[in-house]
Amino acid sequence: MHKYGVFFAILVGFLPFPVTAQTRDIGVHGQMLDRVAAIVNDGLVLKSELDAQMDAVTKRLQEQKVDLPSQSVLKQQVLERLIVQEIQVQHAKRVGLTITDEQLNSALQEIAGRNKIPFDQLPTTLASQGIDYKQYRESMRRELTLSTLRQRDVIAHINVTPHELDQSLARQQNSAANDEFNVSHILLSLPSAATPQQIDEITHKASDLAARAAKGEDFGQLAIANSNGQTALDGGQLGWRKGTQLPQFILELVTKMKPGEVSAPTRTPSGFHIVRLNERRNGEAQVIVNQIHVRHILKKPNELDDDETVRQKLSKLRERILKGEDFAGIASTNSEDPGSAPDGGDLGWSGPGTFVPEFDKAIADLKDHEICEPFKSRYGWHIVQMLGTRTYDSTDDVRRQRAFAAIRESKADEETELWLRRLRDDAFVEIKM
Repeated sequence: MHKYGVFFAILVGFLPFPVTAQTRDIGVHGQMLDRVAAIVNDGLVLKSELDAQMDAVTKRLQEQKVDLPSQSVLKQQVLERLIVQEIQVQHAKRVGLTITDEQLNSALQEIAGRNKIPFDQLPTTLASQGIDYKQYRESMRRELTLSTLRQRDVIAHINVTPHELDQSLARQQNSAANDEFNVSHILLSLPSAATPQQIDEITHKASDLAARAAKGEDFGQLAIANSNGQTALDGGQLGWRKGTQLPQFILELVTKMKPGEVSAPTRTPSGFHIVRLNERRNGEAQVIVNQIHVRHILKKPNELDDDETVRQKLSKLRERILKGEDFAGIASTNSEDPGSAPDGGDLGWSGPGTFVPEFDKAIADLKDHEICEPFKSRYGWHIVQMLGTRTYDSTDDVRRQRAFAAIRESKADEETELWLRRLRDDAFVEIKM
């Protein structure tokens, strides 16, 4: 998923966080302008928010041709989602987490760019979809806040050990972990201090739901009506994921399943899980990249040396090297790049996207052993020598990078559910409807 967790096409059809004026003012005729759906700590979820979200979810599910549960069940699920969101927003405020206008504009520019819409035309485009731009901005700000909060409180604390990484790579060589799976999932949460009676009730409910799904009852509808997971109102859909990106217990289930099959309930610390394998497809391709090997000398302007002075100093260093002096020796004593200077300016073998655009542009046409004229990047002034080029099979490197990210992602789902359950359990919530 994209780092902002949402795509424009989705947002124009479904605002995930409807923005409504939170007021309990009395109108001139003594009528309540809005009603309270739930009290959440020192905040509120308003009926207007609940109604707006109900309309959005209903419309989306109808477009996806998913049978709707009863209005009371759907309202309960939507209200619970809004309550958990409100708890997270309050938590973000307590820890001082805010999204600046600059960060928000950057996210909106990226969304507009991916949809080939000029940023200044975004308000007009949204208006044509019946969406108020100011409300849309605040909706995005809220989503970015919650995404950043999750990154801070969950993702940043997930540790991937070298042993786990090695195990994951070994499994990839001997299993279908590189295959991709389209999975749906129902979670029945367990309270943090569940009583034996609660465990028995949820165990029985999980068995009943799994049996109903296995007999052909619509899995999406069962998820919408019963799941406590983050994807409940999406029919439980996790979407396409590589095997390594799935929680380990789900991967172990789906590798033994055929498309259309439903698992028996599986218990983890977050509760009971029921998994449906929707589709499966085969793994990864070889990754071949063109790499370059360069070394450089970096000099930075300062209060004594302006840009032109620095450029001239680098030109003189370049002339000394062209006359036979050792590049590495000069780099080690003159370069202001602390990372490469001890290695004679050597930046090693690098693939596409390693360097900033102005650096790439300056060295694009260099031949082996050629040294470019001084040029400026955002880091200062450089001279660069091309040491060589090669075609490199980076499949193993990419596999290792992806394995690291996948392990962290596979842990993130379960850790997020536990984190949200702790926040929910610690909150004061009073349902008013």
